[in-house]
Amino acid sequence: MSTEDRVFARHRHPAKTISLGIQHVLAMYAGAVIVPLIVGGALGFTPEQLTYLVAIDLLMCGVATLLQVWKFGWFGIGLPVVLGCAFQAVMPMIAIGKEFGVSYIYGAIIASGLFIILLSGVFGKLIRFFPPIVTGSVVTIIGVTLIPVAFNDLAGGVGSPDFGSGENLMLGFGVLLFIILMNKLSTGFLRAVSILIGLVAGTIAAVLMGKVNFAEIQDASWFHMVKPFYFGMPEFNATAIITMIIVAVVSVAESTGVFLALGKITERELTSKDLARGYRAEGLAIMLGGIFNAFPYTTYSQNVGLLQMSRVKTRDVIVVAGIFLILLGFVPKIAAITTLIPKSVLGGAMVAMFGMVVSSGLRMLGSQVDLNRHENLLIIACSVGMGLGVTTVPTMFAQLPEMVQILTGNGIVAGTFTAIVLNLVFNGIKGDKQAVDQSSSSTQAA
Repeated sequence: MSTEDRVFARHRHPAKTISLGIQHVLAMYAGAVIVPLIVGGALGFTPEQLTYLVAIDLLMCGVATLLQVWKFGWFGIGLPVVLGCAFQAVMPMIAIGKEFGVSYIYGAIIASGLFIILLSGVFGKLIRFFPPIVTGSVVTIIGVTLIPVAFNDLAGGVGSPDFGSGENLMLGFGVLLFIILMNKLSTGFLRAVSILIGLVAGTIAAVLMGKVNFAEIQDASWFHMVKPFYFGMPEFNATAIITMIIVAVVSVAESTGVFLALGKITERELTSKDLARGYRAEGLAIMLGGIFNAFPYTTYSQNVGLLQMSRVKTRDVIVVAGIFLILLGFVPKIAAITTLIPKSVLGGAMVAMFGMVVSSGLRMLGSQVDLNRHENLLIIACSVGMGLGVTTVPTMFAQLPEMVQILTGNGIVAGTFTAIVLNLVFNGIKGDKQAVDQSSSSTQAA
């Protein structure tokens, strides 16, 4: 953390910390609630069951986040990371639920979380496969693969009847312009919460335009108790377990890139033991998700962009976000307030956040990688191209077996795998170790 960040954290008023934490919640909220809505709808859940699913998901997002932020024993990486439900688990969960039943979904989730915990030490040793050329490429891939999501939301959301309407475009680009001006004209705390202010201003504008529906707040209850095994005791099936283990491994691969990106942003050199603690916390969060009938959990890369935008990289802000998510899980009435933000408003803010992730990756590549080597340029070109291509043309692997599609259907994972393989081809294991040592030396020197 820079001297400026330390001073800002030391003198930050509690109200400012709370505002920054809520900003992180708003940044990930849409992605967190869309998963239970999709899964619950596909499996024919009743409105009451769907309400529980959304509430418990938010609560477990908060628990999973605190597990990572707070380092205790063998668990927690101690970085300002936010966790949410893994989107790559959506289709496998629906498939398992339709073929075997809902109870088998949660049996498989619990088993996959235990698998990650038991093998966390092995996964932690894989850091040597992530030298700066791979890390920088992965962070860039994370950003470019999220940009289409931002623009789809900015236009009103895929499938919405007013997709691409003038009102949606005006709201979305208006929020983006507002955030840019805030960063140009303001400093300190106002600049740090520019995303939050932009979301509030955009939502107020949407209210004046008649694009906000308050019915969800009126219908939501004030308190909602959660309980383990809400949908019944878990049951176990080998096929279902293997499927969710693959999903969990994919989540770990995605989390590795986010961990390393945050390590660079916070100027902290991560060791294999740090990564292993992070994987154990993620595995524990997955198990808790299964016990409370929620979802598998993984790191949310959109919050990395928010860290870059706010320039506040302290863990206390993320702790506030985690606590607020838990509160939302117990009080659906409060959770419903955040649903007022139109997708177009959220999309405008996401363009700025995800773009910052791209710029962070490019900065890593420019400062730590020899871009005069043709081989390094080819690694970057192919891995970023693969990640973006898979994201924009997801049907290209539609004819492959479903278990293979779990790996090939995610642009971040496909791009990460490409970067790792090409780095081994051109630089080898020895080159990886040298690159990691050079990165460590440069970071310590800084």
